[in-house]
Amino acid sequence: MSLTKLDSKSFEEKIYDNGERCLVIFSRKSCHVCKEVVPVLEELAPNYEGEFGFYYVDVEDNKELYQTFSLRGVPQILFFNEGEYCGKFAGEVEEEQVQAKISEILG
Repeated sequence: MSLTKLDSKSFEEKIYDNGERCLVIFSRKSCHVCKEVVPVLEELAPNYEGEFGFYYVDVEDNKELYQTFSLRGVPQILFFNEGEYCGKFAGEVEEEQVQAKISEILG
């Protein structure tokens, strides 16, 4: 997986301290839908290098972070801009949906 993995500490730094514009996918290694969604994000990531971050959180390794957002099920893609939550997608997503949301955040 070429997305940068976050834990509670690095999540805090990237999202809140640095205020990075980014998305974070909460996924699980054994999730079939996650295995379809993650490659879509991996393919998109190079197009936004330097202006929009792509991260993932393994919910089995970081249950407390997953619970912080009261998420139910995986995958969940959360979007952030300058430390502010900007929405999410749940389940299967199309590349175009993700691109549209990123464009909205980048303004």
